[in-house]
Formats: sequence, C-alpha cells, structure tokens
Amino acid sequence: MSAPARRGAPPLAAIRAIALNTFREAIRDRILYLLLVFSLILIGLSRLLSLLTVGNEEKIIKDVGLSAISVFGVLTAVFVGVSLVFKEIERKTVYTLLANPVRRWQFVVGKFGGLLAVLAMNLSLMALALFSILLVRGESPWPLLPAILLILVELVMVTAFALLFSSLTNPVLAALLTASIYIVGHLTWSLQLLKEKMPESAGRWLCDVFYVLLPNLDRLNFKAQAVQGIAPAPGTLSLALIYGVGYSILVLALACLAFERKDFV
Repeated sequence: MSAPARRGAPPLAAIRAIALNTFREAIRDRILYLLLVFSLILIGLSRLLSLLTVGNEEKIIKDVGLSAISVFGVLTAVFVGVSLVFKEIERKTVYTLLANPVRRWQFVVGKFGGLLAVLAMNLSLMALALFSILLVRGESPWPLLPAILLILVELVMVTAFALLFSSLTNPVLAALLTASIYIVGHLTWSLQLLKEKMPESAGRWLCDVFYVLLPNLDRLNFKAQAVQGIAPAPGTLSLALIYGVGYSILVLALACLAFERKDFV
C-alpha cells in the first residue's frame, strides 16, 4: 500500500486515502465475489422456492431475499473484515504506512470506512436483484427499504467488531468471535427470559448487565414486519438507527484503542 498522506496532510485526507485503498483491495478479494454470486443466485432462486413452498409467493420471495442479503452481508463483513488488519501486518506494509504522518486510529477508521463502502456496494447489488424480481412480478419493493437500511446498520456493527477482534488476535479466532457476537446479538432477548426464571441472586444482576452490554441486534431486525408490509411505528426506525450507529462508534473506538496498544514486534 502506498503512503496515503503527505507530511502535513489533514487527518481526513489520510482516512480517505486509506479507505480508498482498502476498498480497492477488498474488491479484488475472490471470496467477496464468491459470496456475492451465491447471494444473487439464492435471491434469484427465491422465485423457484416460492413455487415449491406452500404460502404467499410474494412473502416467501421477500423473506428469502432479505435473509440472503443479511446472511451474505454478515459473511462478507466477517471474512473480509477480520483479514484487513492482519494482511497489513503480515505483509509488513503497516510499518511503512505508520512511518508516515498517519496515526493508528486513522488507519483503523480508514479500514472501517473502506470495508463499509464495499458492504454498501454489495448490499445495493443484492437489493437491486431482489427489487427487480418484485417489480417484474408487479409487486412494490419499497416497503422493504426500512429493513434493508437496518441490515446495513447491522453490518456496520458487525464490521466494527471484526476490526476490534482483528486488532487483538489472529484472523481465525477473530472470525469466530465476530460470528459469535452476531449469534449472541440475536439471542440477547433470551437473557430477560432467563432472568425471570432465576431466584433473587447475583445471576439476575448479571443478566441485566449482559443485556445492556451485549449488542441487541433484534432492535435492528425489521425483516418480518417488512415482509408483512407493516410500516415502522413512529420513532422506531430512528431509535434503531441511533442505537446501531452509537454502538458501532463505541466498538470502533475500542478497536482504535486496541490497535494503539498493539505491539508489532
């Protein structure tokens, strides 16, 4: 990677250059195209699946399409995201990069921005494929927009965790930890059920602590309502966006701190 900023260049210039280089590097990754092709094929097959499944064809196409966008988006964030920092360290390009007037936090934020651009591009292509199928069938795809927007926010959170874990450990463990966070994030609601079944003890307090600290990705899950054509309740979408973006900023700050403390020797 070439030096992203000349001496004396403003911080945003360094971040923008790193993000652009990250975007160029990521779109050359073969696994990115493999995941994108699989997702587009699955979205295309949703029409066939709707014919083979008992139920409303339109809802099945929407459900399969949104699920494919979400799952393959997360897989892209995990497998591409956890390798971004590791590749720079393994190829020792990070030494040359940080020898320039580039702060470590700028490096992490730039990587984050570049990967988000890739994810946004892939999500747009997958959404376009799903919308095209619905439009050909004479169905309106616009009620799916809130769900797709929140899927993007979910990917922002997963990407922040991928960078955090990749700054702390190797890619394999980072991928496992990021995938675990995604799974746990969709099961956070079960902590409240567990709390209700526990006697008064420290366990109930721990349930509350974990419920607050762990990401609650169900707050960003609007797929079921979108499939049914239910509009978001007033303020629901805004609160979900604030939660997702705020949580992502916090995790990204932790990733910057972890990378600041990382020893490359």
